Amino acid sequence: MSRRGPLKSAVPSNLVSPVRRCSRTACGRPAVATLTYVYADSTAVLGPLATYAEPHCYDLCAEHSERLTAPRGWDVVRLAVDSGPARPSSDDLEALANAVREAARPQERAAGPGAAPGVMGPAGREANPMEVARRGHLRVLRSPDS
Repeated sequence: MSRRGPLKSAVPSNLVSPVRRCSRTACGRPAVATLTYVYADSTAVLGPLATYAEPHCYDLCAEHSERLTAPRGWDVVRLAVDSGPARPSSDDLEALANAVREAARPQERAAGPGAAPGVMGPAGREANPMEVARRGHLRVLRSPDS
């Protein structure tokens, strides 16, 4: 008996891609839209690419999503589909920068607006009565109604 070496995979692993592909047979283009059928309403809904691949939904490339037709008597609802890659907006970047600045501030800062003057919290700083707890740079705030 001859001893064989380690079993090699029949499919090279470099063919697996994190990009979702069109569900149509023999189409390898990247998916840009998700098709869902609502059988109770006889409606096909074509919308932006879903965050996760669902078993009863179909991911379609740009060409197949444009040419989509539904069975006779069915309605097709087309939701806005972003054709380009998602890019962070200036609002997202500004919010991220503000969060980083807030987290980097020294812990000895005075309490923010709405704090009762003269009420001292930990580390000898004025406490905010709306603040219930703190963990790192995150704060738990009391509801304004209570």
